[in-house]
Amino acid sequence: MVRRIETGDGRAAIAAVADAVDREARPARTDLATAVRYLLQLLEERAPGGSVEVRVPPFGAVQVIEGPRHTRGTPPNVVELDPLTWIAVATGQRMWTDEAAAGRISVSGTRADIAALLPVLY
Repeated sequence: MVRRIETGDGRAAIAAVADAVDREARPARTDLATAVRYLLQLLEERAPGGSVEVRVPPFGAVQVIEGPRHTRGTPPNVVELDPLTWIAVATGQRMWTDEAAAGRISVSGTRADIAALLPVLY
């Protein structure tokens, strides 16, 4: 079982990443990993299920949205994005549609548009 990230720890990591980005510095890997995993955890809580896999390599992936569950191989509905883009759309700093149009979000499958679930943290 994956360890649950406490709200205070998740929010502190998000703030640390935001501070580094504002200073045009590279965020600490531990802060980046915790922020990504915390936001994925919130998404999973908001939309439990197994029909869409959201991947934020190298830090995490979750299966969300009710529907047919996928258990082996490459899922038919996949969202993949880099950590900073995930944090930005998950916190509402950037819009899903803008980031997708800019090519920073890879989406495959008919159910993979998760824009209506974002942001997960206000």
